[in-house]
Amino acid sequence: MLPADTFQHTFPLDPWCIRETGFDTASNFLDETLFALGNGYIGQRGTHEEGYSGPDCTTREGNFLNGFYESEPIQYPENAYGLARTNQFMLNVPNLKGIALWIEDECFDLLQGSLDSYERILDFRTGQLVRKLEWTSPQGRRVAITSRRIVCFDNKHLFAISYEVTPLNFSGRVWLVSSLDGVVKNQEAGDDPRVGSAVSGPSLEMEDAQQWAHFSALLQRTHNSGFKLASAELSGVEGPHELQFRRNGLRLEQSYAVAAQQGQGVRFYKYGVYYSLRDYAEDQLLGLAKQALSVAQAQGFALLAQRQEAYLADFWQQADVEIAGDDALQQGIRFNQFHLLQSVGRDGKTNISAKGLTGEGYEGHYFWDTEIYIFPFFLYNKPEIARRLLDYRQAGLPFARERARQMSHAKGALYPWRTIAGEECSAYFPAGSAQYHINADIAYSIKMYMEATGDTAYLLQSGAEIVMDTARIWLGIGSYNRDGAFVINQVTGPDEYTALVNNNYYTNAMARMHLHYAAATAERLQNQHPQDYARIAAAMELDAEEPEQWRRAADLMLLPYDQRLQIHEQDDSFLAKKVWDFANTPKENYPLLLNYHPMVIYRHQVCKQADVVLALLLLSDQFTAEDKKRDFDYYEAVTTHDSSLSSCIFSIIASEVGYEGKAYDYFMETARLDLDNTHGNTHYGVHTAAMAGTWMGVAYGFAGMRVIDGEARFAPKLPTQWQHYQFRIHLHGCLLQVRVEGEQTEYKLLKGETLELTHCGKHVQLVQGAPLRLANQ
Repeated sequence: MLPADTFQHTFPLDPWCIRETGFDTASNFLDETLFALGNGYIGQRGTHEEGYSGPDCTTREGNFLNGFYESEPIQYPENAYGLARTNQFMLNVPNLKGIALWIEDECFDLLQGSLDSYERILDFRTGQLVRKLEWTSPQGRRVAITSRRIVCFDNKHLFAISYEVTPLNFSGRVWLVSSLDGVVKNQEAGDDPRVGSAVSGPSLEMEDAQQWAHFSALLQRTHNSGFKLASAELSGVEGPHELQFRRNGLRLEQSYAVAAQQGQGVRFYKYGVYYSLRDYAEDQLLGLAKQALSVAQAQGFALLAQRQEAYLADFWQQADVEIAGDDALQQGIRFNQFHLLQSVGRDGKTNISAKGLTGEGYEGHYFWDTEIYIFPFFLYNKPEIARRLLDYRQAGLPFARERARQMSHAKGALYPWRTIAGEECSAYFPAGSAQYHINADIAYSIKMYMEATGDTAYLLQSGAEIVMDTARIWLGIGSYNRDGAFVINQVTGPDEYTALVNNNYYTNAMARMHLHYAAATAERLQNQHPQDYARIAAAMELDAEEPEQWRRAADLMLLPYDQRLQIHEQDDSFLAKKVWDFANTPKENYPLLLNYHPMVIYRHQVCKQADVVLALLLLSDQFTAEDKKRDFDYYEAVTTHDSSLSSCIFSIIASEVGYEGKAYDYFMETARLDLDNTHGNTHYGVHTAAMAGTWMGVAYGFAGMRVIDGEARFAPKLPTQWQHYQFRIHLHGCLLQVRVEGEQTEYKLLKGETLELTHCGKHVQLVQGAPLRLANQ
């Protein structure tokens, strides 16, 4: 049996689902992640309703709520001014999906008796997790069980389960026991910071429990963050039954006894909801829970499932990426897109964490992964969700301003490296809070949004204020050197194996973009919306001369370049360090961060992930093709790709510089990173940035898409392994379909009247009803 951290699946290559055809404890931990369900608020790991009795360390029950967290003071053995003071971590909340099945005096258990047939499917088109099996008990009673589970996209508080058991060779008494289990705790991280939280024990205090026929509810409160949570379920059986309900501490049960007949199914349903103080007033929570459950019961599972499928049909109509010729990649990219939709917050108060809602890794924190990796996927596929992600950053602006003051900036706003509610939660500042590029990353996403949508109302409402107030930070940490160049010292770039350096190329280049964009935004508002500009300037106490100071710093920004190697230096000192001894580093010593002290890594020329190479993508028009090739060649040789954020970026640039084989290999690594568990830790949760990077690999990589100054530019290539590929993007209110097949690309306008774009350097105009087929040259 393979340990959980090395298990790799071989699912049938179905383009619209993942399907397992057997139950195995060796894969169970991983399966619980892969078969997880969510709706951007509720996340449920793919654990079985009846529980699990397998070996230790092969399961992790998990139910999570996006943005619902506990907080605690960060304990520093050696203190210093300005360190982050409070951590926030996503909680494992009460499990509402439990269903125990008793057949006479025998309890159903996947690991007892005989499992005669088994199939479980996560369907990307219906949004259902469906399990069908036949089981023979130790005493010889045979039953068929079908369970269906959905977490509703159109009601963020609700999930539903349909459960049917059919006696196959007997008639007798069957018990279905629906449970609400509040005995939960978070997973401890141990020595791996990617796994979970450092807190053990329960984080929710019991305040009240209510229970009557068919209904159970727990009311709990977090110790420190003070959030109240109502967890409630409503259950029932079709047909005659006897009902008992009981409570054992934090576990509430509804027990249904049925006189089952051979060959006749016993149908059971269950609806669960979560309501918290983060969304509603404390005195409303229980009433809202009861009302939502009553409505769900009246609608029934079939109608909820129908609405779920309709929501997904609309999503796939906009977002589907079709690949012909590689079934593994087709399955992988749809799996990734489905999980992204399940993970992303859509209420303007929540974001998307590095592990989504499938595990407790990184404590449920939000990172720059959102803006640079995940935001483009939603911007071009579901722009209304992209807008809500920007709203989340607006909601965090007061915290960013407070953090800037803590970091001795008299003006401006500094967004946190990792957070849930807005405060900085990075306890290890060299690789966390020192990554000031987070400000530029957020500004970049706003710039992308404006170029793709032209949403001036957003810019006036909040976008301009964020862009300009965060731009001030660069003048706060930067300065002019003796040669008159603007320099930025003691920061960490995207590469977390190189910390606290001077003039990190990515940081400086993105800061230059940010400063130019902030100055241009100020000028635009002054000229076109003077009253709004005056309002915004007054709110942030903007001095009249500041925009010109931003321009000057941007124009004089130092961008390290090595003339001898003719490459862009990652920072002032990177090329002076000795190269890591890759040849003599054992395979088991990767990732390096788990096997070497940070100082050992920092002294070497070694990259965890794309850094300069990422700048080549985001600021694509600022580099020549020769620059990109030389930079790619150099940094590929010293990059470990220990970060899941790396391979997709290398794939895109490899495609651009003509390394088709490398582009495809890196893309395959990205597209099936979680399905194939290539990083060995997917059992702790998916990798949402890599999932979004798969879409980027198709659109930015093989299709060569760049949106520059609002114009879409394409330079499509067709991998030799494929017959065709096709995707769609929203741009300027239009929906454009791009299909690359053979030596041609077809552009079709599905929504909107006209759209201008560039294909292989040629400017063309597209009109609805008149697709264009152009040669790829």
